[in-house]
This record gives sequence, C-alpha cells and structure tokens, in this order.
Amino acid sequence: MKNALILPDSFKGFISSVQVCRILQKGIQLHFPDCKITAVPIADGGEGTVEAFLRACGQGCRKRLSVCGPYGEDTPVAWGKIGQTAIIEMAACAGLPLAADRPDPAATTTYGLGQIIKAALEAGCRRIIVGLGGSATNDGGCGMAAALGVRFTDAKGNPFVPVGGTLNKIQDIDLSGLDVRLGKTELIAMCDVRNPLYGEKGAASVFAPQKGADARMVHRLDRNLQHLDAVVVRKLHRMAASLPGSGAGGGCGFGMKVFLGARLQSGIDTLLEAVDIDRLLKETDYVFSGEGRFDGQSLQGKVIGGIAKRAKKAGVPLIVVAGDTDNDTPNAYRQGISAIFSTVHEANGQLSPNRSRQDLALAIDNIARLIKIAQKNRGQRQANS
Repeated sequence: MKNALILPDSFKGFISSVQVCRILQKGIQLHFPDCKITAVPIADGGEGTVEAFLRACGQGCRKRLSVCGPYGEDTPVAWGKIGQTAIIEMAACAGLPLAADRPDPAATTTYGLGQIIKAALEAGCRRIIVGLGGSATNDGGCGMAAALGVRFTDAKGNPFVPVGGTLNKIQDIDLSGLDVRLGKTELIAMCDVRNPLYGEKGAASVFAPQKGADARMVHRLDRNLQHLDAVVVRKLHRMAASLPGSGAGGGCGFGMKVFLGARLQSGIDTLLEAVDIDRLLKETDYVFSGEGRFDGQSLQGKVIGGIAKRAKKAGVPLIVVAGDTDNDTPNAYRQGISAIFSTVHEANGQLSPNRSRQDLALAIDNIARLIKIAQKNRGQRQANS
C-alpha cells in the first residue's frame, strides 16, 4: 500500500474524528512505514464541523465570541473563518449537550445561531456554511431569524421571539428588518438528515424525543411547525416544508431556506467538496472510514454513505471500521463499501468507552496485516508467473 486516505467520523462521542485519524494512521504506518497517508477528520454538520473544515483546508482561523445559548444564557462559541468563508456549528450555541440535564425542545432557541451568522457578516464573510447537526431546538429557525432582524408578531401585534412551544402564536412575519448583507451572501445549510419540516418523518416526530419530548409534546411541537409553515406560505408566499433537510436542526433547515434564502445541502458532500475528494481518490490505493455504529442510516446521507458513493465511482476500495454493526452489510457492499470491520471485542457486543481506543487500534492492526499478506501473496504470484 503506497497511498491511503483516512476519512473517519467520530465514534459515538467516545473517540473524536481527530483521534480516530491518529489511531488509524499509526496502525497503517506500523506495517506500511513508507505509505503516504492523507488523514482528514470528517463531520457532516454536527459537533466537530469547524475543526474538520479547518483541518481539511489546511488554513483559516477560529473566531470566538459569546452568544445566547439554548436557554438564553451567555455561551462562549467558536466559528471558523477561511478567507471570506465562515464555518459555523449550530451545536456550538444550541447543541443538546448545552441543555445538560434539562432538555426541553419547546423552550430552547436558535437565537445564538443568528448572532454567530451576524458576527460572520461583520467579519466580511460572504459565504457562510452552517452545520445543523446535534441541536436541542425545535423552533423552525425562528430564533436565528429574529437575531438577524426578522420580526414575528402575535395576534395583538406584539413582537416576540418564538420557540418551539410558541410557534402557534405567530400571526405575522416581517422581513423588512432582515440584515441586508444576507442578500449579498451565499448561505449553505449542511443537513445530515433529509427529513421534512413536519409530519410522521418531520423534525418533531423523529428527533424531538431525543431532545427530551414526550409523546404529548411531540404532537404539540409538530402541530406548531405546521402552523409556522402555514404563516410562511400565507405571508411570505414561500414553500419549503417538504424539502429534504427542512427538518434538520429542529426545523432550522426550513428557517434558513425561507428566511435567509439558504441552500440546503448534504453535509458530507459539502465537506468532501472542500477537501477535493475526487482528486485525492485518484492518488489513493485504499480509503479508510469509520463511525461509532454502522447501520442502515449510515448510507442515507451520512458520512460513510457520501464517501462510499465517491469511492465506488473512482473504483477505490473502501474499508469501514465501526464500533458495532447491524446486519445490512449486503446492501452496503452494493453501494461501494469493500469490507466492514467491528471493533467490539467484549462479550456484550457493546462499544465501550474504556476500551474503544484500544479496540480500534487492534482492528486497524489486523486489517493492515491482512492487506500486507494479500500484497505479499500477489507479489509472489507475479514473480512466479
């Protein structure tokens, strides 16, 4: 193996994508010391997106400020600036970990996201990429929009900043105060899911339970998102509720589209384009990727699915190392994955935070040994022919 490309996601929070890169690189170099390895930590819109872009592009800097957190508290955040491009993580200001032990998608806000976007505009950025993964919110992006000048009013004409639980109070939306710089800025929303705004597969029904909602709240939140869409259609004459990705980030994909004019785009495709993946694949013998759990969703717009599509097109073998796996491997092999290895070695078959790094190192060591044996046997056959 002369050239290898490492493009991993994180392992369920146990190992960051940066750490996965280091472990895989070390394991490969142990058996192929002369191998040229390109390692890029991957994120598709959630936590780690800023770090992934900065490392992938090999330039840029972090900008820091304090913004409104999910419950209105001051929250320190960082965003990335690469030339005139801003890379922003919604999770930095509205992520589920920030809700700590009090998750409540009916009360959380995306207002801080709008504040970060405004800071990027003030820094001269004219291209803004926003990762929508990992949010604790369900406000349809209204908090974000309010921070950028959109005015929401209730039945009495009183302005307010809607959250998931009060979207049903919106009676009018006024865009006249929207930051004019947005009209001269390219906005891209990185969506790691393709869900619509509401309905059985919408933001509330699918993701709100993970954010602390019970069945009653899920119904209420979904109904409120439907109300938001109805007002947007009636007042702004814009329709985006059924667009794939509009339900990302608690409906923030919808908000970015209808209020800011953003383009909804696959998160992994956005990052792969930034690293010039097609050029890298031309110079690669093997691609290595991984994530905490490989299952049916891994191929549906997620990190491994995006990489598999590109690797298959380029004819480059893709080896996946996952914490654990389901039984959907035949379909995965048809979609561009050459082999899948689980790192789990404990009897209960669960990814362990105590052993995760050790198990990953053992897995890549065995994989490298197999490749080494295969190449040695191929060389011997060619020598004898």
